[in-house]
Amino acid sequence: MSTHTLTSPKGKEMLSFLPRYYEFSRVIHSVMQSEGCEFDQLYALLTGLLDQQYVRTADWGLDKWERELGLSPDEGKTVQARRDRIVSRLRGFGTATLKAVREVAEAYDGGSIEIIENFAESRVIIKFIDTRGIPPNLKDCQEALRAVLPAHLDLAYEFRYFVWDDLNGKQWTWDQLDGLHLTWDQLEVYE
Repeated sequence: MSTHTLTSPKGKEMLSFLPRYYEFSRVIHSVMQSEGCEFDQLYALLTGLLDQQYVRTADWGLDKWERELGLSPDEGKTVQARRDRIVSRLRGFGTATLKAVREVAEAYDGGSIEIIENFAESRVIIKFIDTRGIPPNLKDCQEALRAVLPAHLDLAYEFRYFVWDDLNGKQWTWDQLDGLHLTWDQLEVYE
């Protein structure tokens, strides 16, 4: 084997297509390293560009997605919160079916939800099943759901917390509970 190290992934790949006797050529290793580095950079740029075409992998392209969907860009939010907002808007186009409402809400929460229809009170209740406490981007979720649902429907939310029955089910002693060093706010959302 050659004493020259070929570090470029694309260079190694290109070398594998050449006849085996080039394995020992310092010149070929140098050429494959040089060209391979160029191809590695090109591949990284193309992959990064392709990532911007999909909301769940986009980062620097999120502002284009937001403009396209009529959302005001909010650089203060996390990349994940911005992605959730965009996905929710994409899912929310069209008729306000239960499926559309579910997809919009689940895009923000990342977990499952239950939709409770109360026709007598013209109310739709979104019950968060997998998330304990209030989801961090609830405000964006509320705006997206409000955009999907007809204006005559009231929208309410139910959140899940760690309740006394959950605590009793753990069968902890007070010392064990104290040993967790949880604040009350942390205990309310304890899994």
